[in-house]
Amino acid sequence: MTTSNLSQTRRWRVLALLGTAFFMTILDGTSLLAALPAIEGHLRLHGPAIQWTVTAYALAFSGLLLLCGRAADLLGRRRVFIAGMVLRVVASLACGLAPSIQALVAARAVQGVSAAIIAPAALSMVMNTFPEGIERNKALGIWGGLGGFGATAGLLLGGIITDIFGWQWVFWVNVPVGTLVLVLAPAMLRESRDRARSRSFDIPGALTIAPALVLLVYVITRVPTSGWANGQSIGLLAAVAVLVWMFILIEKRSVAPLVSFQSLRSRVLIGGNLLLLIAGMTVDGMLVTLTSFVQQVLGWPAAQFGLASAMMTVTAAAGALLSQRIVPRLSLWRVAAAGTVLLGCGCLLLTRIPAGGPMSLLPAALFLFGAGMGAVTVCAQIAALTGVTEKDSGLAAGLADTSFAVGTALGTAICTSVAAARTSAIGGPTPLALTTGQHAAFEAAGVFAALALITALTLLSKRSGLSRSASADASENVSTRAPSTSP
Repeated sequence: MTTSNLSQTRRWRVLALLGTAFFMTILDGTSLLAALPAIEGHLRLHGPAIQWTVTAYALAFSGLLLLCGRAADLLGRRRVFIAGMVLRVVASLACGLAPSIQALVAARAVQGVSAAIIAPAALSMVMNTFPEGIERNKALGIWGGLGGFGATAGLLLGGIITDIFGWQWVFWVNVPVGTLVLVLAPAMLRESRDRARSRSFDIPGALTIAPALVLLVYVITRVPTSGWANGQSIGLLAAVAVLVWMFILIEKRSVAPLVSFQSLRSRVLIGGNLLLLIAGMTVDGMLVTLTSFVQQVLGWPAAQFGLASAMMTVTAAAGALLSQRIVPRLSLWRVAAAGTVLLGCGCLLLTRIPAGGPMSLLPAALFLFGAGMGAVTVCAQIAALTGVTEKDSGLAAGLADTSFAVGTALGTAICTSVAAARTSAIGGPTPLALTTGQHAAFEAAGVFAALALITALTLLSKRSGLSRSASADASENVSTRAPSTSP
């Protein structure tokens, strides 16, 4: 069944179902942060062990996105999506029942695997449900709004859920929602896969790129404590380089490659993925720094910070929805560039907030940053998925998700390292030193925003074929695109 055969009402119902699963995946990642102190106290933990509940999830998620995206193309996007939802429900139940930190970390790793299965399958089904142009841009705007809302709302909801129901419900909330999605998915989603392609997997490619991504994210997460120049870090980065080199050689010779480099030659697609990576660096670098700032310097509880961040949540959703509407009129690169400027302005305002001074700049900073976050992520996704055929939609979705996931890990590591180094140079964890260090981290996030601006101006500009007229033509002539199979 082609996309045109689906009624408009049914398309939006499909988006609602897939968006619910995506929202819960994003919400789960940030709501856990508010529950970590309660988990640490309940399991009687001390030291860095609790951080493995975050690290295990990140390693599994980032390392398997690309492989799971291709699996969705080959095995069927609905089948893979449903399998991921089943795994997520089971893993979430196990997280809440975990009697020890070892059991919790293992269950969190399985949760990360389930997220890696769900995310690219769901995004590729959204791509194939809506034709390229205005309709897809609108769908991606909603998708980006859900992502921004989930990422920031988790900071508030995680604290509320933990205080009222207990930390276990941060995980258990996935069980009823996931069960509902599983009940509705078989009837609402249609199967689609690349029937012309052999169902054999590129095992050598998978055995090189997945470990490379896992090692890369692991090294990045260790940077704040071990540093970039540590011997182990250098050795692991060298191993990553070797694995990537082997992966490229394998893919060039493979009959059925895991990644078709022919499909990755688009300058716009490369620009979109690079913009997603840098946006991830900016967003998570700023958010982790802001969380430390309000806790260590301002002394705010999690619930108060969650309420303060509500403005960023609303403006992120508004920025995403507005961006998809104005892209055909102003062109993709202009909207993306404007979003990066808003990100940078938000970061610069945060550097002007003193430790004991008035907080009048904080609402303005969160307002600007949220709007920029929504605009940039939606524009980057549109670019990363432009011109992608249905047979490669899972791969493209997995690549886009991988770019953002690696970016978030890299931004967190760099900003945390910058803050720690500047704080130590000033003289230790005094209020003044902490404020100076976190201001430096906000400045680093602002530098990331500047790099995102350069990316938007160079790779998504008129020279890349995404002029305003081209965008409008794509929106008006969606019927001339290659037909897509509905999920």
